[in-house]
Amino acid sequence: MTVRSETTWAAVQSEPLSVDAALEVVQHSRAGAVVAFIGVVRDHDDGRAGVQRLDYTAHPQAQEVLAATVDRVAGRDGVCGVAAVHRQGALAVGDLAVVCVVSAEHRAEAFEAGRALIEELKAQVPIWKHQLFQDGEQQWVGL
Repeated sequence: MTVRSETTWAAVQSEPLSVDAALEVVQHSRAGAVVAFIGVVRDHDDGRAGVQRLDYTAHPQAQEVLAATVDRVAGRDGVCGVAAVHRQGALAVGDLAVVCVVSAEHRAEAFEAGRALIEELKAQVPIWKHQLFQDGEQQWVGL
């Protein structure tokens, strides 16, 4: 599912993520800075090695919460465009899990808004991570 306007994009999707697609959405003639955060599935978590894969599960309202988050960040002074896209489903080590991109008139505004976007996304959007380790153990994160 996707919520998209001329300068914003919020999506929770099963398809692989595209940094280029997110960059395209936030392009604006007023923007002097673009900041991106790209979350990648890693082979360890919280000091424990051996992550084999992740399964992300999104609550039915995750899209709505993400869209509201994107709108809040887009409403900040100097922000020109905002995109936040999160994967759901099975991901392997190295896959992109989340892409957040913000354009703004100046770099300070872009960095501040970009950090606010990913931090609020992680804290508020109901998406849970199920980690599967090489030794067969499993762990849920974010419940």
